[in-house]
Amino acid sequence: MSVSKSIKIPAYLRNKFIIASAAFVIWIGFLDRNNLLSQFQLQSEVNKLESQKAFFRSEIDKTREEQRELLSSPEKLEKFAREQYLMKKDNEDLFIIKDENEAAQATKKKEK
Repeated sequence: MSVSKSIKIPAYLRNKFIIASAAFVIWIGFLDRNNLLSQFQLQSEVNKLESQKAFFRSEIDKTREEQRELLSSPEKLEKFAREQYLMKKDNEDLFIIKDENEAAQATKKKEK
């Protein structure tokens, strides 16, 4: 007396289309070069770059506004040139006073 037990597999697991579809989903979801994890990483990078783009657009707008202000008035242009580029008139002497802490930090930055 030989007892043979056969395992009954449900009909939906024997269907070749279901098996092919499951294999396709597993392949695309986890094994492919463009899997879900890489898509998530790429999307987070896109979001980061878009935020940087917005930041730099706002900085460009600020700079353009400053440029308009400088070009609209000779007094403002002169003030900017004196402060930023240490320019002076011919009959003036210019004295630059630096804080010791600033000088030390600048030296450390140059060493790096």
